Amino acid sequence: LLDWFDYFGHICLAFDILGLSVFDFLKENNYVGYPIEHVRHISYQLCHAVRFMHDNQLTHTDLKPENILFNRSDYISVHNRKKRRYDRIVKCSDVRLIDFGSATFDYDHHSTIVSTRHYRAPEVILELGWSQPCDVWSIGCIIFELYTGYTLFQTHDNREHLAMMERTLGHIPYRMTRKSRTGFFYHGRLDWDFYSPEGRYVRENCRPLLRYCKEESQDTLDMFDLISKMLEYDPADRICLAAAMTHPFFLRIPSNQRLNYRYHPPHLPPPQQKQSSESSGEPNGNGDASSRRKSSASAGVVR
Repeated sequence: LLDWFDYFGHICLAFDILGLSVFDFLKENNYVGYPIEHVRHISYQLCHAVRFMHDNQLTHTDLKPENILFNRSDYISVHNRKKRRYDRIVKCSDVRLIDFGSATFDYDHHSTIVSTRHYRAPEVILELGWSQPCDVWSIGCIIFELYTGYTLFQTHDNREHLAMMERTLGHIPYRMTRKSRTGFFYHGRLDWDFYSPEGRYVRENCRPLLRYCKEESQDTLDMFDLISKMLEYDPADRICLAAAMTHPFFLRIPSNQRLNYRYHPPHLPPPQQKQSSESSGEPNGNGDASSRRKSSASAGVVR
């Protein structure tokens, strides 16, 4: 935030001028995936930003390529002899995360459905409740899309979405399906006909996660290992972003691209004193909730 001002009762916020979103750049580049170095750097910055939110009891809930913007989207054109075309390579892969309009504090009301369809975690679809791990699932889907150029789960239907997940990641654990009241399961198994026209579409357009790996370089294998940890069905088993930041995929981030992470916990006011009729001055163990919330909301991002 550079500045703000009041314009006839309207609060205006001034931010840096940013470039294209990573999705729009991908679209203008004919959906050619980003080089592995750019995938690593963009993903690293995304994890860094969202980790800060999680440490401040916030869940973004709408992570997607459209909400990740390049600082500048200048590019060079490189001839691809194999494909007989020119591919665009962004000059600088520095990015910013935007759109916090759906961000939710832990103590706020949690809507049943959050996240854009393609990046929605299974616990959200199954209506089992959600918290910060749903952001991690979204990041796993985003990393896959940055690498391949296309969406991992291209669907607009809940049951089909779950079928795609099972085709790609294996069966959803029974401990999750038995808790769901959505009616998508029968005796713990997804109620889905893989031999129907819809089932044939899923079979033809989805495959096990590692079969999307284009090459067996260590970088690519590390990336898919990280994606698989982010796409654990059970949010309790899903990797947290503090652990993700130390994953081997990010260990090869150049020193000039590394970000210092300094977490400053929100300042909580001391417990208020409850005054009795005798003015005993006994401490009241319940601090002012509204003050705590205001303090949490005022925490700033540190780069």
